[in-house]
Amino acid sequence: MALERSDVEKIAHLARLGLVEADLPRTTEALNSILGLVDLMQAVDTSGIEPLAHPLEANQRLRADAVTERNHREAYQSIAPAVENGLYLVPKVID
Repeated sequence: MALERSDVEKIAHLARLGLVEADLPRTTEALNSILGLVDLMQAVDTSGIEPLAHPLEANQRLRADAVTERNHREAYQSIAPAVENGLYLVPKVID
């Protein structure tokens, strides 16, 4: 499905885009290339492929969950105005 110039003008109006006359040919070409890509993707046979319920089901190798930096809490809390039990105390702003 190829878009015509009038189609792009209607789409721009509906999307409230202020396209100038000089941008219409380039925008029409860009939208037609996007629609061409969609047509190519729809033409792929996916009948033997099960959809994934979660992207991590694809057996991706994940990095090890390891601490790579040292704890800076003491240094950061030493300059805080108020700290209690390792938490920053802030003034109450909502009653």
